[in-house]
This record gives sequence, structure tokens and C-alpha cells, in this order.
Amino acid sequence: MKSKLRMLLAGTAVVLTACGNDEPATTATATDAVANVASAVEHITEDYIREVIIEISSDEYEGRGPATPGDVKTREFLVAQMQDIGLQPGMPDGSWEQPFEMVSVNTLPPAGWTFDGQGKTLTFDFYDDFMINGDNQQPNPSVENAEVVFAGYGIQAPEFGWDDYKNIDVTGKVVLLMNNDPDWDPELFAGETRLWYGRWDYKFLTAARNGAAGVIIIHTIPSAGYPYQVLQTSNIGPQMELPVGDEARAQFKSFMTEDAVRKLVAMAGKDLDALYEAAYNADFEAVPLGITTSIALDVEVDSVTTANVLGVLPGSDPVLKNEYVIYTAHHDHLGIGPANEDGDTIYNGAMDNASGVGQILAMAKAFKALPEAPRRSIMFLFVGAEEQGLLGSKWYAANPTVSPGKIAANLNYDGGNLHGPTNDIIYVGFGKTSIDELVIEYAAEQGRVVKPDQFADRGYFYRSDQFSFARIGVPAVYLEPGTDFVDRPPDWGRKVVEEFTNNHYHQPSDEYDPNWNLSGMIDDAQIGFWTGLAVANADEMPTWNKGDEFEAARLEALAAEED
Repeated sequence: MKSKLRMLLAGTAVVLTACGNDEPATTATATDAVANVASAVEHITEDYIREVIIEISSDEYEGRGPATPGDVKTREFLVAQMQDIGLQPGMPDGSWEQPFEMVSVNTLPPAGWTFDGQGKTLTFDFYDDFMINGDNQQPNPSVENAEVVFAGYGIQAPEFGWDDYKNIDVTGKVVLLMNNDPDWDPELFAGETRLWYGRWDYKFLTAARNGAAGVIIIHTIPSAGYPYQVLQTSNIGPQMELPVGDEARAQFKSFMTEDAVRKLVAMAGKDLDALYEAAYNADFEAVPLGITTSIALDVEVDSVTTANVLGVLPGSDPVLKNEYVIYTAHHDHLGIGPANEDGDTIYNGAMDNASGVGQILAMAKAFKALPEAPRRSIMFLFVGAEEQGLLGSKWYAANPTVSPGKIAANLNYDGGNLHGPTNDIIYVGFGKTSIDELVIEYAAEQGRVVKPDQFADRGYFYRSDQFSFARIGVPAVYLEPGTDFVDRPPDWGRKVVEEFTNNHYHQPSDEYDPNWNLSGMIDDAQIGFWTGLAVANADEMPTWNKGDEFEAARLEALAAEED
């Protein structure tokens, strides 16, 4: 073991050996403890992670769709694994699951969607031209003769002096929106790094709050970060949501191909590129297109239940054990859906996210193998319905078993490295918290460098479960596989990512392959283990960097603990 890592582990090892002991740890005991920590990390094995991936991505689990028999089978598997590892149930009542209700919205759209204007009529085809779902959790949402308004990015961001809804009332109208957020100036929003403002969920919510009856988001591969086929497979069949409560909702939410939108805008006598150009400015004002549309949706609404699954390793410090480091991985995928060209209808989700589940379980084994638990408690939280909009982590964040001010950090794993060792590790959210320093140190001990999100324009920080924790102030880490693969050409890793995104992401072909090389996944999981261990044993909890978008939520959560 390299000397610097020995020093880093010694820091936590001394804490472990001295915890609860009036006598300071000696050099001998610290050395022994270093060896114990190094031995514990060896429990993160390729064989075990591979077994987990093979198991829960098999056809027997039917794609792990929420509220399906495959979902139940997955949760039973997770409980059994955590029992075997020796964890304790994570719920206050001694149970392993945190159930939550979802509303199942199954939209049966018409074959065509018609628009009228300028004395013309234009009809688009469902699936090939547009995807649509009811948004208000009601059986028969509809709009009639609703005016279509191009509202640019559909963003309201006063801190950037940006409001695409200024000087217009879109109540009862259908808003046509661009994907992404302004990306040409690093001082405006975050440049090429997509913020939540650029995500579809933000756009749907904001349009509804402004009174819109319906929303159309223009799909392009560059602005979405994935091909249209992902929308086709992800937006058909029952869509799960948390109960809406008093939140404003539109009648429908939809996506339309750019080719279809070009035809629609041309019918209005306008040019889509010219509308884009106008929307690239803060002084842009929404443009009524002089087009109306009517559409009625047949929506089947039902109430169903899934659950988060959580296990805990209690901390060893009498005070700090009430604080937690939480590891997360989502256990769900898309279930059974449209057949691919081979007739396969099971969306197995081997990489997304059986691989993340395997890594977290392996880290749980490593933590349990320590001779004494870390000072803070460690929670292993497998959240449900992530693919439906981060529902499980949203539910946990709204109904936490630990108050946000007592959660030291969240480390999230969503997808693993399937292709061997890398010279780098990707840290989505790099530069946002004090945890950066730990990840840099541990990566360096593996001879690797830490890089920020290599696909920052896709907004990955806002697309996985760490976002739910960040929103309640918890410093969050999302580690992804590197792209600089050992003994591969420089651009090989990016090509691998693009190939998966274009051909296998949210497709039945995301299946286990016995040729996968999981050695790089082991390296990534080890960094997560060491980082979480250091956070669990530190005197102080991590912080958001000053001025970060989530700093205020953290300060509020900490203040609540003092009241």
C-alpha cells in the first residue's frame, strides 16, 4: 500500500482504535488498524458485484419496473443480502422498507395530434413525431382550441435576470419550449454545464405554475443528450408519479421531434432557427404563433406502491452515531415495454442500475468487515422509481429517517464501469463541496486523476438521486466511470459512452455481458468506500463550497438542529 494512503487510512484508523477509549492509540495499534481497514476494502470483489448484476438484471426480475412482481422480487433480494452482510434494518420501526404510494398514469394517446392556423391544418403521428402523457393525474385531461406560444427556454431565473414568461399570460395555452438552458456564456447560468433550469422536469413545473394547459418540449439529441428513441421507450405505458397534492399541473406534458416542430412553426409563417436566435437573449419575449390545438387524452389512473430499501451499520461514537453517511443506488428500471428489433420486451437494466446496486452492496460488506464501525452511522439506501423521476429519493428527502442536518453526506452510484481500469474517475458535482479533497487524494493513491463531468451539457447532477439530497442541503457526491481507459486510444472512452447512450440506454439491450471487465468498477467502489469512511470518521461534517446553489439549504438544515 502506498505511503500516502497509509497516512490517510491511519487518520481514520486512529479514530477507530481510540474511539470510546481514554487512552490514545499507540503507533502499533494504529498500524494494526490500518491493516484492518486495508483488509476490509478487499471485500469489494468483482465476483460479488458480478453475481448481483447477473441476478437482478436477469429476465426473472422482468426489468424491475416499479410496483411489479419484479420490483417485489428485487426488494426481497436486497433485504436478504443486507441480512447476510449483517446490517440492521434502516427504518425506525425495525423494518427494512420505506413504502411509498405512487400514482400510475397510463396515457392512451390518439393516433394523431392536429394543429390549426393560418387557414391550414397539420396532423402529427404519435410515437414517430410526438410522445405525450397526462400531467394532472386525472382520467380525461384535455385542451380545446388552446393557443400555442413559443416561450424560448421556459426559464424564470431572477438571479440571472432571465424570465421567458415576462409580459405574457400563458394561462390555458400550450407552451412550446427549447430543451437545455443558455450555454454560451460561463457567467450566465453555468455555460455548457447544464443546471436544473435545463431539465425537462423544471420546464414542466414552471410552465404549469404559470398556468399553461400543456407543454411541448422540442427534442434534439444535442439538447437532450440522448436520441429520441429514449423518449419513446421511457414515455409509453404507465408512468409513475408521487401524488400531486396542491402542486400546479398542466393538462399534458409532451415531447416533439425538431422536424415536426419545424413544420408546425413554418405553418405559422415563422422560421424555427429565427425563433431560437431570438430566445438566446435575456430580453426575449414569448411569441404567440397564431396556431391553436385541441387534444383529449384517455388516461387510466391508479394508486400503486413500491418502496425504498435501507439497511444501517450503526456508528461507534456515542454522539456522532446520530449522524449518517448515506450511500444510494436506485434498484428499479423500466420493466417490460415495447419490443426491440429482436422481439425482446424486458428492459433488464444491467448497467443502469444493477451495477450501482452491486457496488453499494459490496461497500456494505467492506464496512461490516471493519473491526469497529466508523464513528458516524452508515446507511445503504436502495431507492425505488428513479427512472420515473427520482421518486424514491424525493420521497426519502421529504420523509427522511434522519433529519437533513444530521446527514453528513450522500454518495450515489448510478451505473458502473464495464470496460476495465481507467486513468481517471468522473466526479459529477466536482467543485461543489469540501468532499472534493478526499476524492482527489484517494484517486491519486490509485494513480488516477479526478475530472469533472465530461458530459456537463447533459445535466447529470440533476438526473440522479444525489439531486434529491442536495435539494435538502446534504453535500452530495456522484462518482461515474472514467473515460480515459488504460491502454486504449484517448477518445475510446467517450466513444464507449456515446455507443451505450445511442444504442442501449433505456433499451432491452442493456443486458449483462459475461465479457464485461469489472476491474475498473472495483477501483471506483474503493474510492467511494474510502471517501465515505473518511467522512464518517471526521470531526466535522462536509460543507458546500461558499456560494453554491445548495449552500443555503444546508445552512437552514443545520440551523434547524440548533433550535
